[in-house]
Amino acid sequence: MSIVIYQSKINQIGEFAPEALTDGMLILFKEGAPSDLADYCFVHSHGDLKQDIQVGQKFQLGNHVYNITSVGDVANNNFRELGHITLKFDGNHKAELPGTVHLEGQMPNQLCVGDEVKILSD
Repeated sequence: MSIVIYQSKINQIGEFAPEALTDGMLILFKEGAPSDLADYCFVHSHGDLKQDIQVGQKFQLGNHVYNITSVGDVANNNFRELGHITLKFDGNHKAELPGTVHLEGQMPNQLCVGDEVKILSD
């Protein structure tokens, strides 16, 4: 049975955030993000990250669940402090950028306000 190590909800969708989905990425930032950044982000109520994000865990966005295939060097720190990470849906096993988490699975077409964000560990 999976343990929920992180949980929050999407509260706001920036004007340009859905466009990033068409580029295969999704940017999360906690509430209170600077407005110029928030325009490109899915803004969420930031919860407590109970353990580091690691390869092999699962990332849930709404009803979609993804396998985590790589985690950038500063992704955990950025997520804890700012609620900020970039998710890429390409299944890469080496992080492209330090703040990126790579996921395996079909990218969602859209996310809605109220959708849950969870990280699950076995």
